[in-house]
Amino acid sequence: MNRARALSIALASALLLSACGGEEHGDLKQELAQLTKDFRGQVPPLPQVKPYEPVPYTAESQVDPFRQDRIEVAQVGTRTSDAKSKIAEHEKRVKEPLEAFPLESIQMLGTITQDKETFALVKAGPNLYRVRKGNYMGQNFGVITGIDEGGIKLKELVQDSTGEWVERASALQLVEAQK
Repeated sequence: MNRARALSIALASALLLSACGGEEHGDLKQELAQLTKDFRGQVPPLPQVKPYEPVPYTAESQVDPFRQDRIEVAQVGTRTSDAKSKIAEHEKRVKEPLEAFPLESIQMLGTITQDKETFALVKAGPNLYRVRKGNYMGQNFGVITGIDEGGIKLKELVQDSTGEWVERASALQLVEAQK
């Protein structure tokens, strides 16, 4: 019985292995070869390359703006003690809540007049604030110099390209009501 079983297993294995042999998809490969034997791709010729023409440099006699001694003079020579005192003045005082927000993210919603003094209502983040002339807002040491129905005028301290602290006028316009 064991011998018959072993013989039948060997015969079944041989039959299965012979079924796996042979060329797979032979008819498809033959037809594809016949259809593509006449196809040849064509590559267009390369475009004519223009020869390089160097451009003459004619500015040797002019002053080089990137010369190191010119850069150092611009950085050191223009700094004043007045600018340093302005920054020192701002660093000593206690920061107001609106100085944590960039000026672009603050919205003016309206004005209120009480006892002949005009206040502005501004929204920064989720909170509403009441500000007056002399309050600080924005991240560039902005101080409010004027308030009217149309907006808030500020004076900011910003650094220019040479690192000098300069005053810049800014404004915050009234946000129109959305309908």
